[in-house]
Amino acid sequence: MAAKSRLQNVNHIIVVMLENRSFDHMLGFLYKSSGNKSPLGQPFAGLTGNEKNPDGKGGFAPVFPIHPTDPHAYFMPGANPGEGYQATNSQIFGKQDVPDPIAPATNSGFVTDFAYTLSWESKEQPGSVVPNTTPSQIMGIYTPEALPILSKLAAGYAVCDQWFASAPTETFPNRAFVSLATSQGFVKDKSCKLYTAPSIYTALTKKSVSWSIFGYDAMPLMRGSVADIKSAPETQFGEFADFQKAAKNGTLASYVFLEPQWGTKGNSQHPNYDVSKGEQFLHDIYYSLIGTPVWNSTLLIITYDEHGGCYDHVPPPENAVPPDNSAGELDFDFKRFGVRVPTILVSPMIPAGTVFRSSTATPLDHTSILATVEARFKVPSLTKRDAAASGVGGVLTLQKLRTDDPLSGVKVPVSGAAPALATALAAAPDKFQVALAESAADLPLHEDAAGGYHHAPPQLASGKAAIDYARQRFTQFARERASRNRRP
Repeated sequence: MAAKSRLQNVNHIIVVMLENRSFDHMLGFLYKSSGNKSPLGQPFAGLTGNEKNPDGKGGFAPVFPIHPTDPHAYFMPGANPGEGYQATNSQIFGKQDVPDPIAPATNSGFVTDFAYTLSWESKEQPGSVVPNTTPSQIMGIYTPEALPILSKLAAGYAVCDQWFASAPTETFPNRAFVSLATSQGFVKDKSCKLYTAPSIYTALTKKSVSWSIFGYDAMPLMRGSVADIKSAPETQFGEFADFQKAAKNGTLASYVFLEPQWGTKGNSQHPNYDVSKGEQFLHDIYYSLIGTPVWNSTLLIITYDEHGGCYDHVPPPENAVPPDNSAGELDFDFKRFGVRVPTILVSPMIPAGTVFRSSTATPLDHTSILATVEARFKVPSLTKRDAAASGVGGVLTLQKLRTDDPLSGVKVPVSGAAPALATALAAAPDKFQVALAESAADLPLHEDAAGGYHHAPPQLASGKAAIDYARQRFTQFARERASRNRRP
């Protein structure tokens, strides 16, 4: 008989979503030394070390361990792999077009797709590729020693080894799923700047349940991409330092979403940014919570929006429920999940060494977060997708709260010397910083013509310039709104 869930004892569900890494790439070797069984004896869908992928030249490229002492270890796989819908098809089916009739994915195209990506990136963006990067490096797998923070949290609490991205495509549609349970038919980042479906945040507001969204060092990107929260009270948004203060004071909202630091020098772990900075970020989040007034009633969910072209050996399932009647971009029907991504559940109510999976035939995906929030706070489902999703409340089984600390004595890794990448590319704003600036440009400020919607952002030469511009616009937006509210 399964132990009774303690979900109703959770008062704070906190989600941090990092960038573009697959499950195998980050955690595939977590339990390799124990035959892919956890300390509780639960099976773990990790790697044996014998997995391989066709190299397009008649041979095969095997998986290999990334050790912390390897050259440029924390900048692997050395370039930004293909991450869109067609690139994902290429990685899992071996070609960009979906087989007709549909055939099971084989995950046999990761090396050949990365070879294709390297061929054009090395020509169009030569300064963005780490020297000596080869297609076979997409098969690199971080060892637990290389990622001690992520790995110790995964082994010290619960790891979800069957958690898939909500759609087999890139960042923004998958981030839409964690807020809206739909991407409104979109599968391309550039196709939609502002998602207009009802969000979990408005649903929580209707139930008088508190929520907050925190950027790292800027206004959160989500505020500008989810239409129904763009004008929410300023008190519901902040930066990481505000999150830390609220946790320390015991004033965290019931549902909290954390964004990483965007940009090539940030901590999002987007390839080929410095992965060790993401380790520091996870360390800081964890130690912002443990030992505070909120810790004993907190569930922390660490996940990644999509696999970002990094290798994984488990074919994505084909039993996803389409969220709504939106016409699928590129003829995608939303009946397939994306590639597996790392997801870790952290709480003093979770037994160490847990491997957690869905309790139904439908695997866990990003809408499992929404299903958990909805179950805890009695919020109705947003779409058919989260209505069909399994939540993660079943992982919370300990009646006696844990007081140990699996990260005690664990040191955050340091990347060492960065690879010699082009200075101009390193300084330029990445797509997240550009998106943040564009959302700020759309704010209806007093001095802008036509209510602000024809304001064009200035030329942004650096990521810092994009952040500064967005901060200035959002600050003015708050000031003008406060002024209007004070008028008699």
